[in-house]
Amino acid sequence: MDERDYDPPRLLRTLPSWLLARAAWTAQAEVRDALAHEGVRRHHFTVLLALAEAGPASQADLGRRLGLDRSDMAAVVADLERDGRIGRERDPHDRRRNVVTLTPAGADALRRLQARVEAAQEALLEPLDADERAELRRLLTKLVAPPAR
Repeated sequence: MDERDYDPPRLLRTLPSWLLARAAWTAQAEVRDALAHEGVRRHHFTVLLALAEAGPASQADLGRRLGLDRSDMAAVVADLERDGRIGRERDPHDRRRNVVTLTPAGADALRRLQARVEAAQEALLEPLDADERAELRRLLTKLVAPPAR
């Protein structure tokens, strides 16, 4: 679709759900393009980030935590392992499980990816001043927060 031809009805452009979806589409495109420079996709970045944040994890647990189905997780892990960004070994306590770890090359790649993702965030939020950015983050966080129990 050529964005220049996209002209949805006026009423649609006032709906918060439509506005959020369009903002998400724009944000995903910015991040996708930024990550493509390193030859990775969002799921690759997410797995590297999760390993850096929480340390080694079983492939299955990592997939559940990140909301990736088994086949997607297996493909992402295979890609990252092929590129030397993660290591994968059998869990010595449960031979049915693979434990995934971040390699030094993966940590280096993650630093580059984080810089690219941050630049994509800056490009996305460029029309907003600092106070508006903070307010947008606050409101979006409130919308996606799990309901209080």
